[in-house]
Amino acid sequence: MRIHNLHIIKNLVTAIAVTLFFSCKNDFDEVQKIGVLQNQPIGEAENIDLKYTETKEDTTVRLVANLLSPKMLDYSNRDFAFSEFPKGIKLIVYDDENNKTTITSRYAIYYTETHIIDLRDEVVIATHSGDTLRTHQLYYNEKLEWVFTNQRFTFKGPTSDTHGYGFDSDKTFKKYQIHEMGGDIELDN
Repeated sequence: MRIHNLHIIKNLVTAIAVTLFFSCKNDFDEVQKIGVLQNQPIGEAENIDLKYTETKEDTTVRLVANLLSPKMLDYSNRDFAFSEFPKGIKLIVYDDENNKTTITSRYAIYYTETHIIDLRDEVVIATHSGDTLRTHQLYYNEKLEWVFTNQRFTFKGPTSDTHGYGFDSDKTFKKYQIHEMGGDIELDN
């Protein structure tokens, strides 16, 4: 009788283990699918034309910036949320006198929490005063209104061209620092 009961218990345990094994496989497949979905963007937009405005004390509305891009991917479902622009951007920024600065790149990513914009591939910033900065990668800190790169750059001002590695500047290029000079430099006599 004991052997018969032991045999029944073994069969029962085996049946439960097999059932759990096969049911876990389906759950594991579902967990894998959820993981893939979490790595996908929560939203996609094509041919975007975003206008950023501010309202002044006298209730007039002023255009601050205009962002144009063929494609935007929204990853706000991630722990470290960001928006990706895989086909590049054109950003037109207007100052208080309505002068515009144009920023272009072939790729961009905006990190929501840090307010850092990472611009890559043929980055060009052209100001209304004729200054132009060209580099392969450039970061812009929105809170500090500061641009910086550790890459090779070319800065063309109204009177001279400067080449080097590493560039930090305020958004107007009035206060800037060059980390390392290099390339052809013109000097006034």
